[in-house]
Amino acid sequence: MATSETVLQVLSGGLPCPYRLDPFSGGVNSVLSFCSDVKCGRNRGLVSKKFNNRVRLLGKCTSRGVGAVKSCGKVKCAHRWESMRCKCQKAESFGGETANERTPASLPVNGVDSATNIFERGSFALKINEETQSIEEEAWDLLRASVVCYCGNPIGTIAANDENSGSILNYDQIFIRDFIPSGIAFLLKGEYDIVRNFILYTLQLQSWEKTMDCYSPGQGLMPASFKVRTVPLDSVDSATEEILDADFGEAAIGRVAPVDSGLWWIILLRAYGKCSGDLSVQERVDVQTGMKMILRLCLADGFDMFPTLLVTDGSCMIDRRMGIHGHPLEIQALFYSALLCAREMLAPEDGSADLIRALNNRLVALSFHIREYYWIDLKKLNEIYRYTTEEYSYDAVNKFNIYPDQIPPWLVEFMPSKGGYLIGNLQPAHMDFRFFTLGNLWSIASSLATLDQSHAILDLIEAKWAELVAEMPIKICYPALEGQEWRIITGSDPKNTPWSYHNGGSWPTLLWQNFPEAAFPMGSEHD
Repeated sequence: MATSETVLQVLSGGLPCPYRLDPFSGGVNSVLSFCSDVKCGRNRGLVSKKFNNRVRLLGKCTSRGVGAVKSCGKVKCAHRWESMRCKCQKAESFGGETANERTPASLPVNGVDSATNIFERGSFALKINEETQSIEEEAWDLLRASVVCYCGNPIGTIAANDENSGSILNYDQIFIRDFIPSGIAFLLKGEYDIVRNFILYTLQLQSWEKTMDCYSPGQGLMPASFKVRTVPLDSVDSATEEILDADFGEAAIGRVAPVDSGLWWIILLRAYGKCSGDLSVQERVDVQTGMKMILRLCLADGFDMFPTLLVTDGSCMIDRRMGIHGHPLEIQALFYSALLCAREMLAPEDGSADLIRALNNRLVALSFHIREYYWIDLKKLNEIYRYTTEEYSYDAVNKFNIYPDQIPPWLVEFMPSKGGYLIGNLQPAHMDFRFFTLGNLWSIASSLATLDQSHAILDLIEAKWAELVAEMPIKICYPALEGQEWRIITGSDPKNTPWSYHNGGSWPTLLWQNFPEAAFPMGSEHD
C-alpha cells in the first residue's frame, strides 16, 4: 500500500520524494560533458550530429588505437549496478499484535501455549518477509541485467532480455513506453540518474528531419525505440564510436508512428521532477522546446470535430492491428495526463501564452467528451437501446448516430448492476464496447474519469474479477476477438490469436503497476 501511495504521488503531482544521493558519482555534468569544438544543433543542449535514422553523440565514447574503444556490455553495467544496490534489510515483524490483544500466557490457544503460538506466528511472518525480499531482489537483478549503457552511462532498459529466444526482432531496443514502469521503479528506489539520462538522450532523438518514402512527419515526433550501436569512426583506422539508432516507425512492423511516445515522455519528465526534486531538467531550454514541439503536434488543427486525438491502428501500446484506429481510450487518457503535466512544467513566457491557452481549452473539452460520451453502465446501456437514429439536429440525443443493433450480446451479460467503464473507442456510428484496462486505469489515476466513474470502474473490475483477472495477471482488454471477427479486424494475425498478446493477453509490468495507482485513492473498499 505504501508503494501504491508513492507511485500515485509521483505520477499525479503529490509530495516529492526526499532527496537521496545520486547512484553515480559523475552526475549529470559528466554525462553531458562532450567535445566543446562541435557545434550544438539548434541550441538543443547536447552536442550532436544528426543523420537520417541516428544521432551520433561525440566525446567520451570516442577513442583511438587498437582495441581502445569497447561498447559498455551487460556484464560491465551489471557489475556497476550491483555495487550500488541497497544493502539495508527490513525490520522483522512478529505477528504485529499489541500487548492488550495477546492471549494471557497461562491459557493455551488450540492446545498450544500462547508463547509457542506467538513464536510460530512470528516465524511465519519472518518466512513471508524473507520470501518477499527474495522475490524483490530477484526482480531487481533481472531489471538491472536489462540496463543499457551509452558511453559508460545507463540510459534505459531493453524491451526483453531472453537469451533463449531465437527471434530478437527489435526486443533488444529501448522502447519509450516500455521504460516507463522501469523508470518509475528507479525513481522510487532513489536512482535518478538513469531516468534523467533517458529523458535527455531521447530528447536528442526527437524528430526534426525524419522521412519515410519521401514524406516527413510533423516536428516533435518521439521515437518508438532506439538502440546503442558501435560503428567504425569516420576516417580513423582502428577506432569505433557508439551511436544511438532511433526507430520512428519506418522500420517497425506495420510502419506505424508511435503517438504515445511523446505523451509518455512528458509524463515521465513530470514524475522525475516530483520524485527527485530536481526541477532543473524540466527548466532547460532544450527540454522546454521539445515539450512545446510535442504539444504543438498534438494540438494542431485538423479536420476532426472532436477534442480527442485521431490516430491510426497500432500507434500505442497495442502496436499491431486490433481495430483501435480512431479515438482509442488509451491515447486519450495519456493525452489528458500529458496536458496536465505539461501545464505544470511550461515556463511562463510570452511565447508560451497561446500554447497554454490552447492547452487549457483542450483539457476542458477533452474531459467533458470522455466523461459524457465514452461512459457506459447499465443505465446508459438502456438509453442506447432506446436511441432514435438519423437525427439531424443541433440538440440531437444520439449525436454519433449509434444504432442499438451494434450492441454485442456479451455486453448484456458482462455489465454488472453496480459499476461501469469507459468504452474503448467512439466514432460516428461506432462504439467499441471492449474494456481496455490501461485506458480505464489511467483515466482514474489522471482524474480524467470523475470520482463516481472511478469508483464504478473499480466496482466492475471487482464484480468481473473472474473474467478480467482470473488466475493470471489482468488482461489488456476484454473480450478477445475470435473467429471471423478476429480474421477481419486483425488480418488473421497469428501473434494476436484470442486471449494472447494484445488480444486479451496479459501485460503485467504495465497493467499491474497502474492497478494499485488507480485503486489506492478510491479508498479501502477497493484495496
